[in-house]
Amino acid sequence: MEEQIRSEIVRFVRETPLNCFPGSDAPYFDEPLVGFAAAGDPLFTDYKRIIGDFHQTPQQVMASVGADKEAATVICWILPITNATRESNRREEMFPSRAWAQTRFFGEQLNGALRRHLVTWLEKLGQQAVAPQYSPSWQELSDSPVGIASTWSERHAAYAAGLGTFSLNDALITPRGIGHRCGSVSTDLQLTPSERPYPNHLHNCLYFRDGSCGACISRCPVGALSKMGHDKNKCRLHVYTTAVEAVAETHGVAQVGCGLCQTKVPCERGIPGKH
Repeated sequence: MEEQIRSEIVRFVRETPLNCFPGSDAPYFDEPLVGFAAAGDPLFTDYKRIIGDFHQTPQQVMASVGADKEAATVICWILPITNATRESNRREEMFPSRAWAQTRFFGEQLNGALRRHLVTWLEKLGQQAVAPQYSPSWQELSDSPVGIASTWSERHAAYAAGLGTFSLNDALITPRGIGHRCGSVSTDLQLTPSERPYPNHLHNCLYFRDGSCGACISRCPVGALSKMGHDKNKCRLHVYTTAVEAVAETHGVAQVGCGLCQTKVPCERGIPGKH
């Protein structure tokens, strides 16, 4: 069943017309990575301590939609941004490239469609499923012990599903690199959890592994990154206000992202030091 689900996610991304730039057949994303986490994995309870008590477990997400069965598995995926788009963003120093901005805006619409499609697909098989991002209990918190946060972290779910580890800039470094979109669906379908092929939650980042990097620090146009980590408020002001005011209209989107710290860095295309 795991391979059926993986194949369906890959098929949807490959075939949907949503995975194309406006007026082009060039895709936003390459073939997805897919992983599975046990809904009862202690990590999801640990996240209440690490992120905040507001962060929901898969069971809480299922209960929020009135499901009469308990969650068994969280299905997670990574949508890797294409090399062409990454290359376009490498040349930028203040605001994202047009391709990056359109991938952030239109590509996330595809990601949302994939969430809804997978829920429907599982329901047709007689399973219960919910996309945590679209559950009625989902909330964003502007002020929490870890700064800006939400009741469900797609990146933390992906980490639990063996898809990558965290970086100095708080993004997730996967086998396909750091530039991507994440998504997940919680379901009562029992599936085999994916292995977590790393010794800790920071292993894929060279800075945390051996202190040899920090390239993302100099890539940030507003100084939101340092060896102390990620200033979420400074980053958010640039991404959701300054950059939007500067390039959203010319790039033809409402939200533009940034991604400078995810390009022109050793983890852009994969896990540094792995061949």
